[in-house]
Amino acid sequence: MKRLQVWIQACRLRTLPLAAASIIVAGGLAQQHQVFNPGIFLMSLLTALLLQILSNLANDYGDALTGADEQRVGPARAMQTGLITASAMKKAIIIVTAACLISGLSLLKLSFANDLYHWLIFLGLGVAAITAAITYTMGKLPYGYRAMGDIAVFMFFGLLGVLGSFYLQAISLPASILLPAFSVGLLSAAVLNVNNMRDFYSDKVANKITLVVLLGRKKAFIYHLLLIFTAMLCSAIYIYNLPDSQFWQYLFLLIASPLIKSCIELTEAINKDEHGGDVFNEQLKNTAISTFVFSVLFAIALIT
Repeated sequence: MKRLQVWIQACRLRTLPLAAASIIVAGGLAQQHQVFNPGIFLMSLLTALLLQILSNLANDYGDALTGADEQRVGPARAMQTGLITASAMKKAIIIVTAACLISGLSLLKLSFANDLYHWLIFLGLGVAAITAAITYTMGKLPYGYRAMGDIAVFMFFGLLGVLGSFYLQAISLPASILLPAFSVGLLSAAVLNVNNMRDFYSDKVANKITLVVLLGRKKAFIYHLLLIFTAMLCSAIYIYNLPDSQFWQYLFLLIASPLIKSCIELTEAINKDEHGGDVFNEQLKNTAISTFVFSVLFAIALIT
């Protein structure tokens, strides 16, 4: 495999649409409130994508060192297969971290100019996001091994992604936009939950304690249904409360169909106690795509 292809595989570009979901929803909300700034939107998107790539590389590195990838049933990782060395991966993590900082600082300059108060607040949030991306599976106390991954995904993919990106454009924060922020965070947590249901047995062997390992697959599936239902409900309530809302603005509910189909496939695999990853890999992709499509449809409902 060519060197460039190896690094593209390590970056896991297929995960980037999920990282973009919160920024797209924030863009739709900004347009609805007539504060949309294309420059800030694009820089927010770039920063979010870089943070996702950073998280992917750090996850590859951390899981390879701890042995969590040795019995992996998901797609092969670069360090796990020996295609990238540990030292090369560390250098890549440092480079992408620097890129995140440059992109983030440029974003703050574009949004706040010389407003020191806002600079300090968002600089702290940015450092927290970079730290969270790296320490998910890296370091002495990786929180992804302590059943805290779901909370982190909800916070950074949902609340911080939507609310932060909106605030950078509006310099205000209406309480009502918490509802769509919750939706994106809950759907993102659902994507992670499918990933962890797939890795249930290998994670137990590697002593990687995820929420699925604590609950078991069947209870984790009930949790999965709760995540999806609550996400749809939050966004439906937001649209319902809009002045003169129209029926067509609920078009984001179209993703319920593929998500229901995905849930049927998952419950069959869980009832059969499947150890392989084929069904889970397919439904992981479907849930991630559905989350991205949700963000686009929800934004369209607000923009138009």
